[in-house]
Amino acid sequence: MAGLDDVFEDLLSDADVVALFSPSSSFHERVAETDDLEVVVVGTENAVGADTFVELPIEFTDVTDRVRFALEGGLDNGVIDDGDVLACAIGVFGDEIDTVSRVRADADEQTGIYNLFARSRAEPDVIKAVLELAIELGQKGQKGKPVGALFVVGDAGKVMNKSRPLSYNPFEKSHVHVGDPIVNVMLKEFSRLDGAFVISDSGKIVSAYRYLEPSAEGVDIPKGLGARHMAGGAITRDTNATAIVLSESDGLVRAFKGGELVLEVDPEEY
Repeated sequence: MAGLDDVFEDLLSDADVVALFSPSSSFHERVAETDDLEVVVVGTENAVGADTFVELPIEFTDVTDRVRFALEGGLDNGVIDDGDVLACAIGVFGDEIDTVSRVRADADEQTGIYNLFARSRAEPDVIKAVLELAIELGQKGQKGKPVGALFVVGDAGKVMNKSRPLSYNPFEKSHVHVGDPIVNVMLKEFSRLDGAFVISDSGKIVSAYRYLEPSAEGVDIPKGLGARHMAGGAITRDTNATAIVLSESDGLVRAFKGGELVLEVDPEEY
């Protein structure tokens, strides 16, 4: 009967890359000294001075999101190749690495999470807070009924110049930020009404009830999506903003950058 070492050796023997998620210096040194082993370190900072590094914009609490970001970031930066098998060593139950999973990099199955976080003008924590707010709205709706919402994040000055008010701006003289539980309740309540929310790079709520007025010419969005998605796509083409849209009709959350759809999430599966 094969020993335990043999079983795990078979499982990981054909791995092309070992990805270490926030390793300690001693753990990294032990792995890096192994002959013929390509090592990539993934974390919010390169604390171990690794030669090959993929930076996490935030410390994703969900392990799947963390691994997915590393895969897409590695592919985008040429650190890993399409089809590579990765042995991902990560801490699931604590700060120390305690789990190894085997995944294959597939360029055709990228979700867009790397593009959304790493290349947005707004701060990553702000993008995350708005995305989670839209997902929560998609899960619960407003008073039990499905709602649609449009959040435009970053480059707020240009966004305001390319839009006009539909009603009184309840945030005009406030200094509140997305992510605050009380503020999120307010945003959910206002989401029942027409217009977009405009949020600054740092997360300040600049305005609600904005009618976006960029030209939609040349903006390509998937068939079946309506005016809210068209406006979100168009405003991100004409500015450096990111648009996060919750669809009232199908309940999906979509993100646009540079006039293109970069992420689609089903809140019920999040």
